[in-house]
Amino acid sequence: MARIPHSTYRLQLHKGFTFDDASAIAPYLRDLGISHVYSSPYLQAGPESMHGYDVVDHHRVNRELGGAEAHERFSKRLGELKLGQVLDIVPNHMSVHRDNRMWWDVLENGPSSRFATFFDIDWNSVEEKLRDKVLMPVLGDQYGRVLAKGEIKLKREGECFLVQYGEQAFPMAPRSLAWPLGRGAALAPSDELNFLASSFARLPEPTSTEREVQLSRHRDKQVLQKLLQRLCKEEPRACAAIDEALEEINNNIDSLDEILSQQNFRLAYWKTSDQELGYRRFFDVNSLIGLRMERQYVFDETHELILYWLEKGLLDGIRIDHPDGLRDPRQYLERLRAKAPEAYIVVEKILEPGEWLRTEWPVEGTSGYDFLNVCNALLVKPDGMEALTAIYRDFTGQPTNFDDITFEKKTNVAKETLASDVNRLTNIFVQICESNREFRDFTRADIRRAIRTVAACFHVYRTYVVATQNEICEDDINHIRQALKEAAERKPDIDPCLFGFIGDVLTLKITGPREAEFVARFQQFTSPVMAKGVEDTAFYDYDRLTSLNEVGGDPSRNGLSVSEFHEYNTHMQQTFPLTMTTLSTHDTKRADDVRARLAVLSELPDRWSQQLQQWSEANRDLRTGNYPDPNTEYFLYQTLIGAWPIDADRTKTYMQKAMNEAKLETSWTNKNEAYENAVASFIDGLFARPAFLDSLKEFVNGINRSGRVNSLTQTLLKCVAPGMPDLYQGGELWDHSLVDPDNRRPVDYKLRAKLLKELQQITPAKFVETVEQRFEDEGSPKLWLTYQALQLRNERPQSFGSKAAYTPLVAQGAAADHVVAFSRGEDVVAVGQRFPQTIAGNWRDTTLELPTGSWTDRLSGARHNGGKIDVANLLDRFPVALLVRDSKN
Repeated sequence: MARIPHSTYRLQLHKGFTFDDASAIAPYLRDLGISHVYSSPYLQAGPESMHGYDVVDHHRVNRELGGAEAHERFSKRLGELKLGQVLDIVPNHMSVHRDNRMWWDVLENGPSSRFATFFDIDWNSVEEKLRDKVLMPVLGDQYGRVLAKGEIKLKREGECFLVQYGEQAFPMAPRSLAWPLGRGAALAPSDELNFLASSFARLPEPTSTEREVQLSRHRDKQVLQKLLQRLCKEEPRACAAIDEALEEINNNIDSLDEILSQQNFRLAYWKTSDQELGYRRFFDVNSLIGLRMERQYVFDETHELILYWLEKGLLDGIRIDHPDGLRDPRQYLERLRAKAPEAYIVVEKILEPGEWLRTEWPVEGTSGYDFLNVCNALLVKPDGMEALTAIYRDFTGQPTNFDDITFEKKTNVAKETLASDVNRLTNIFVQICESNREFRDFTRADIRRAIRTVAACFHVYRTYVVATQNEICEDDINHIRQALKEAAERKPDIDPCLFGFIGDVLTLKITGPREAEFVARFQQFTSPVMAKGVEDTAFYDYDRLTSLNEVGGDPSRNGLSVSEFHEYNTHMQQTFPLTMTTLSTHDTKRADDVRARLAVLSELPDRWSQQLQQWSEANRDLRTGNYPDPNTEYFLYQTLIGAWPIDADRTKTYMQKAMNEAKLETSWTNKNEAYENAVASFIDGLFARPAFLDSLKEFVNGINRSGRVNSLTQTLLKCVAPGMPDLYQGGELWDHSLVDPDNRRPVDYKLRAKLLKELQQITPAKFVETVEQRFEDEGSPKLWLTYQALQLRNERPQSFGSKAAYTPLVAQGAAADHVVAFSRGEDVVAVGQRFPQTIAGNWRDTTLELPTGSWTDRLSGARHNGGKIDVANLLDRFPVALLVRDSKN
């Protein structure tokens, strides 16, 4: 029977941190109080994978992590330490790497592949040249130029014939082997080769999707390949003749072009993917192809090993990556739950502000981005945020209406990197219009624009309408209506009847097979539009306060009240009391301590404005012409403040990614090297300027303690609020990492184990005697809080479980708004603070009513009696309090 986690610790596994490395730190995690190791995907991924999301084989454990034997050692070690496992899994997509045998079969055999229906491929493209072919946008230049340069070759590896381009290889279609084999037969000469050439030519065209035809064709092909393999072993002359024939073809550009046209794939310039790609990807990543997980046999094939581990108790839980990419997420989760009824299941569902996870989903909750953003908003000062809007606008000259910015960025993404997805939707909707006489005269161009506009106006990732089951809920109807209303307002030049017709299809007022297909694919489309347009673009453009620019967040939000925080937690306790609560993940834009420090800027906007102007003026001479632009400079100074101490190389690496994501002056696909070089030069200049670095250090020192207090508050909330706390690797100490790859640097576990051992040997009273100086060390206050909170969760699980009460405690007095407090169950109280720079420990007459009984603070050792108590007495020894009712009460 699966164990429900009390806490998880996320580990990023790769060839530099394997199963054996994870086994070595397991005792430390056990001693910290962790109940479950939470691993990144570890099924077989592509070579050199640093994340595991590029799965190539669902039936094997990743060899680079140590393979099945190391996995067995790892699992055994966790069992010995009574640690459970939660695994991240990837149902939405696979890698198109050669090691993916199913994908290789598709490239070899086209629509007649046994696995053609496993992948989300459009074999019936309106483009004749792509009919029954897979576009492979891998070439570095136009196809004709690459061919003329001799960069594409045919080659043989045993009985396997390949199309080679650089380091990439693709399988030749079996029927196309007739040419080189026939020519080889003439050169040898060889009757056997001649027979094989004729036999390969007689194989059925690779267009049939009938299962019997597919299997028969595959059987015949296998027999022919075995005969060819035997012939090559027994007759070296025949083998040499084949190679000679291939060389002839390679040296004749027309012959090579002709044989390439016979393949089931079309090699193309990488830029063609934006407009013509015929398969669904993970967002805009061409190397990750979507799976048709809604098909039972695809589910069964890809989940066999995972379900085996769950059944055997090797895994207690799973985290589902990107469920919004699936055609029907609820169907998938219900299948999974039916197979693993006791498993702890959470989904990486990105919820926008005001959106809740669907209660009908059979899961324990989300992977925690919603909680993370609630904490972010709780710690920023509303009036300060309003002041920051003016400061940002005046310094950068940038727009400050975030809704307008996101609409623009989402529209651009739909026009450019996701244009092939729009084209596919457009093709379907053109057919729908053709079958409705009232709408058949809408042009393809108008339909394309309308689809882009409606998708850009969705304020959530997607809806969950199931047209084939006539399932639609009020929330989905409201999201669709809001998007349609906004689309009509933003694009009055588009006939409103077209928006209305799209709305009728999306809300199931008009139904049919094509309509159902459009609804399903449109819902899969709005997710990448949101992710690529907002999180990966707008979040690097709108930089008012970057601590709010987090996955699922709203950077234009001016904070969250304490009462709204309590409302969120109350809702979660009632609906998903075991959801993950996290502050950092492998995908967060900034680590939690970076955000905690930057939040302090909302408390001192005037000081920030003054410092910003001083730095900008003092560093003017480091600019190259107009570079960096004011928005990049504004963003850079926040980065340095939040991530300090940081060196020039880390800063340049991060800014390189940030600039390309922002797509304002440069991008991954349209490089502006002059701009990028100018920003790198500016950064080098800053780090070579002692006066600037001294000023930066002074500014950071002035807010550092407040940032630490924010960190402790949000760590306390994560560990005690409704849900199950998740720690990202290394984040139990102060962590000022930025987005990947910065947040995937090696973690010093020897240091962490040493500090933990020290903390285990001292009393709370002894710890707080030196707490002030500890704020400047590696992070022992954060480790102390984490350790004490996790130990408490293990000692008193009933106080944090699905039936434990959550009761807000409301402070009274002049500084009441700075206090966030609540009780869990009957015997735990958490007290945190916000806006620490403003309050500066001056609590004046602020009080809090503790429940009756005698209470001991696990963090400071202080004892308190129930009833009204001064907040100053609660927080005078340590910035937050974790109170436990004495058992004798």
